[in-house]
Amino acid sequence: MIVGVPKEIKTREYRVGLVPSGVRELVANGHEVIVQSGAGQGIGIDDAAYTQAGARIAPTADDVFAQADMIVKVKEPQPEECEKLREGQVLFTYLHLAPDPVQAAGLIKSKCIAIAYESVTDDKGRLPLLSPMSEVAGRMSVQVGAYSLQIASGGSGVLLGGVPGVEAARVTVIGGGVVGTNAARMALGLGARVTIVDRSLARLAQLDEMFGGRVQTLFSNLDTVERSVVGADLVIGAVLLPGAAAAPKLVTREMISRMRPGSVVVDVAIDQGGCMETSRATTHDDPTYVVDGVVHYCVANMPGAVARTSTFALNNATLPYVLELANRGYREAFVRNAHLCEGLTVYRGEITNAAAANDLGYAFVSATQAMAQSA
Repeated sequence: MIVGVPKEIKTREYRVGLVPSGVRELVANGHEVIVQSGAGQGIGIDDAAYTQAGARIAPTADDVFAQADMIVKVKEPQPEECEKLREGQVLFTYLHLAPDPVQAAGLIKSKCIAIAYESVTDDKGRLPLLSPMSEVAGRMSVQVGAYSLQIASGGSGVLLGGVPGVEAARVTVIGGGVVGTNAARMALGLGARVTIVDRSLARLAQLDEMFGGRVQTLFSNLDTVERSVVGADLVIGAVLLPGAAAAPKLVTREMISRMRPGSVVVDVAIDQGGCMETSRATTHDDPTYVVDGVVHYCVANMPGAVARTSTFALNNATLPYVLELANRGYREAFVRNAHLCEGLTVYRGEITNAAAANDLGYAFVSATQAMAQSA
């Protein structure tokens, strides 16, 4: 199989679909890898490193898309990239399709086979290709939140950990999954007073044990969300629904309006539309805006800010699946690995993810049915 790695073109996105060690594994398995010139430049990997690993360097994205049987990326394809995709070509990347009708239309029109990293599961129901970036985003959320609380950033001037004689900041984390756990760990490490809100009692019990009672855990309902948001200096939205579904709007504008001016919200769920009514996607170039006196940080690709760490973490997780798709072909890979098949989102013009189809208003066709129709 010919595997193509184009340079990412989304604003401030420096990650790359494969690092040289991944290229070397694919080449050792008998595959050809084409990498666009400069694809790894943003994280300090030059073309020579890819060449030494066995890749062929292509001058443009057009060359990569035209020659590759499978495209391996990081971020969802931009409109101009959707136009380069062709029928039957495999696309393996993050999609976050539910809140993005433009991308959905482009993928459907291309008739490609689009597999979403964020929907691939494992035998315990976890999301192994989302976890590395969730870890990064969770840890980053506290970092950017602390910075946004500074006066120069429009914040209230609160130091997250306080100092002796002055109370520490109050941090509320909505969602106790991978993002929320990593956010809580960072906030706690900086000395903040941390509250985690989640709807799973079992998960809250795990978190209480994990942190040794040093964080407050609350069962999620309207009352606890409202109280913990209104009283917080920093709120981190860490809600994730497995699959492609849009995140629920758990934090209302009314709650936001009652927060102290200069408080900060970081909506990590923005890739799925955000979990706050006042959230809208921002970029690394212009990361924040203010609503009712509250600073909002809603960058849709937060891990892109620490692109080198993120790229290597992501490659560690994705490479086994890339190899499986290349070695077996997508049809056999889907039949043999139901967890990989869970990631199949668009198949030759059909939406094969039920949550995405429902949110976007398209008819849902199961992966099995879609592949049978095109056999």
